[in-house]
Amino acid sequence: MSGAAGGSPIVNAMTVDVEDYFQVSAFDRVVSRAAWAGYEARVVANTNRLLDAFASAGVRATFFVLGWVAERSPQLIRQIAAAGHEIASHGHNHQLIYSLTPRQFRDDVREAKWTLEQIVGRPVVGFRAPSYSVTRSSLWALDVLLEEGYQYDASIFPVHHDRYGIPDAERHPHIIRRAAGALLEVPASTVRVGGVNLPIAGGGYFRLLPYWWTRWGIRRVNGVERRPVVFYMHPWEIDAEQPRLPVGRATRLRHYGGLGRTERRLQRLLADFRFDSIEMTLAVRPDVAA
Repeated sequence: MSGAAGGSPIVNAMTVDVEDYFQVSAFDRVVSRAAWAGYEARVVANTNRLLDAFASAGVRATFFVLGWVAERSPQLIRQIAAAGHEIASHGHNHQLIYSLTPRQFRDDVREAKWTLEQIVGRPVVGFRAPSYSVTRSSLWALDVLLEEGYQYDASIFPVHHDRYGIPDAERHPHIIRRAAGALLEVPASTVRVGGVNLPIAGGGYFRLLPYWWTRWGIRRVNGVERRPVVFYMHPWEIDAEQPRLPVGRATRLRHYGGLGRTERRLQRLLADFRFDSIEMTLAVRPDVAA
């Protein structure tokens, strides 16, 4: 098992955004939310495959669950929680925050939080925005999260991207002080090379780039910076048999590229590094920002 040089391996945070293949933001133009119920649901089976992989490796994770999924598959959410994983919120309807008004966003995160808490019977304190859509134009969302009882956010990606990102944001977990209070921010992980932040830990970057890039990046953050990495993925990313939707070439590459190798890569990753949930890795408590 790899980790930080010169000491005990650092424990990184493993996270999963629980949504189905047809709910990704890149498909918004071809799949309406009104039509979601008509698509083949694959999220339960794929999430169970991830649960099996984590159980085999002795890993706990944070599952950012879409409220829409939780409403329709409450037993899956109870199963995740019963296995010792953390349940957090991915919002209810998977809408980009910067496309919403503050009132619409408040309604969405309130509904998701209530839904999840009714299912698992414990406070839900963490949130990750669909497609990391807390950007400069939507930082107001952090105040809404605080007002709605969330204690940490994992929605800022300190990179350049056409859909998300705050390139000069702090790269490691830190406290953000807002008018509504203090919030723990847990950014997606990057390495800094030549004055530029480069993504290393999850999603399409994990599927499309060589495995050595992820391994090198985590080792660098763990060993040189002595900090944990936050890794993220989606259940649909291990599902090479999912239906193909009529989207453009770039979206096809981003969404379908590497699906057939992701599960094997994940098993390798779990053997190479130590992982736990955000609440355990960063000692998150319901009163952390009180």
